Amino acid sequence: MNVFYEEDGGFKVASIMSEADSSMQVEASSGKRSKIKTANVLMRFEGSLSGFLEAAQAEAETLDTDFLWECCGEDEFGFESLAEEYYGGKPSHQQAAAIAIKLHGAPMYFYRKGKGRYKAAPDDTLKAALAGMEKKRHQAELLAHMVEQLKTQHLPEGFASKLDQLLYAPDKNSLEWKALDQAANELKQLPMQVLHASGAINSIHDYHLGAFLREYFANGTEFPPFTLAALPESLPLSEVQAFSIDDSTTTEIDDALSVTQLANGNTQVGIHIAAPALGVSPHEALDNEVMKRLSTVYMPGHKITMLPEAAIRPFSLDAGQVKPALSLYLEVAPDFSIVSQQSRLEQVSIIENLRHDTLEPYFNESTLEQDSGHPLWQSLVFLFRFAESLEKARGKYDPTRPQPVDYNFYVSEGKVSIINRQRGSPMDKLVAELMIAANSQWGLLLAQNEVPGIYRAQNGGKVYMTTKAEGHQGLGVAQYAWCTSPLRRAVDLINQRQLISVLTLEAPVYPANSDEIVGHMRNFDQTYNAYNEFQTRMERYWCLQYLIQENISEIDATVWRENLVRLDGLPYMTKVHSLPATKPGTKVRLAVQKVDTLLMELESKFLHVVEEAIPTETMLEEVMPEESNAPLETGSHADEQAENA
Repeated sequence: MNVFYEEDGGFKVASIMSEADSSMQVEASSGKRSKIKTANVLMRFEGSLSGFLEAAQAEAETLDTDFLWECCGEDEFGFESLAEEYYGGKPSHQQAAAIAIKLHGAPMYFYRKGKGRYKAAPDDTLKAALAGMEKKRHQAELLAHMVEQLKTQHLPEGFASKLDQLLYAPDKNSLEWKALDQAANELKQLPMQVLHASGAINSIHDYHLGAFLREYFANGTEFPPFTLAALPESLPLSEVQAFSIDDSTTTEIDDALSVTQLANGNTQVGIHIAAPALGVSPHEALDNEVMKRLSTVYMPGHKITMLPEAAIRPFSLDAGQVKPALSLYLEVAPDFSIVSQQSRLEQVSIIENLRHDTLEPYFNESTLEQDSGHPLWQSLVFLFRFAESLEKARGKYDPTRPQPVDYNFYVSEGKVSIINRQRGSPMDKLVAELMIAANSQWGLLLAQNEVPGIYRAQNGGKVYMTTKAEGHQGLGVAQYAWCTSPLRRAVDLINQRQLISVLTLEAPVYPANSDEIVGHMRNFDQTYNAYNEFQTRMERYWCLQYLIQENISEIDATVWRENLVRLDGLPYMTKVHSLPATKPGTKVRLAVQKVDTLLMELESKFLHVVEEAIPTETMLEEVMPEESNAPLETGSHADEQAENA
């Protein structure tokens, strides 16, 4: 006797060797013996096992599922009874087995109700199930087609409208993402590489920028409608003639300086800071937007300003105009000691916007002793000598200390030039020291009047922000509040509001123990660091683009540690896996093998040593400034530059 039974979701046949109440020993035609449950047996039959199951399966393939469904009616039934009705009489064992196989293979048509028993699916349920199956079949075909298109570097139809989502926030249940993910796995690439090869990423630069904008400017970079407050009519006009010193690309002129000879033989030094706090009213539409942005975002060739142009121009200290300013006046004796200091809210005449590139030939280390012919040479030299005195007073004067290198990126029509410039030039030191003096003095003014402000502090090597006046060890000052860049940093704008309240004897915008100022400080610190990371990323992009642009196949680099090197002339560090054990500071020659601006990767190969190691301390000073978390506009703003130097 043989049995037709169900096991592991399929059907099998075997000969009975022995049988108990609930189980039996059987032997398959292959000779394999096994123990099965009696409850799994659907049918017993005599005859040969050979070819039985194959013949039943072949018969099942000839059966029409839809016709069987129409024949079986609405009531529950057994497979043998349906076989008898279908074949018009008692069916053969193979025919009955064929019916069982067909019913079992069509679960959408026939619901299982027990051993060998089924019930036809309701008409509407079956139609819905068949439609779903057809949809899945169509999707599977479409998926396979999209995968093949992507693998052959063609962008499938419908991808263009979903590129933003696919690139930055993919819906992993979407058909497009499944196709992209499958194609990437089969090609052993990242999804972004597959999209780029398919022409979906028109600009790699914009792809990197888009990731940043999606996170920090999800609603776009446009400003909401706003109005500026009217300027006070009673602002006095200062008699000084002020000038600024910035890079040629700087458009937000925050700070200017003036030098005035006094009748008593002393010299008055003026530090004049743009006063947008007079126009940007707290808690109004523009202020709300500023407290979201918190800073201007800088990147080579572009920036996203904290304030709109319509709010920058009335306050930017542009040449040939009279602008409102918060001024700090220092009376300086001939020995460069400070006799007195005074802060004023006033209007200031700006006579000149000096630019680094045009000023440097007239004002550098070699022109300090003899008049270079620049109209402001005497004022500049005096300010430089005063700056040296301020630096000495902070305990930070060290003319032998190596200065870090600044890298200025200039981008025009997709072409980049990267200009390195040694920090510590007379004009750098001049502006930096005066900004440190202003930030320190104004931080003290707030503390003396018990008005809260936002301070930068350093203790035990750690730099942090606080609303209390605490010392900054790196700068050697008792307190340090960022106040000198209110056109581009929310912290400075907040501090300026507080300073104006002190000078006008009004209640501060942010009172003592204000949760609001603490919240702005924390948001600023987090956001500012993120902006800095983005700026660094975009600078790395342009460094790689520069290698491509200039078709550089070999380049020198300085070993930092182990296999990490810094490329000469570029602010770019990379690992060279073929680099042998080499002392830090050693200059080596590298072969540029592959530059990938999409993945931000540089593959290079060690060629040979160019120059043995220089003293490690020199390299450390150049590569690792004390604090490197301040994003700088091309040309670098003086207060940040000073803090980083």
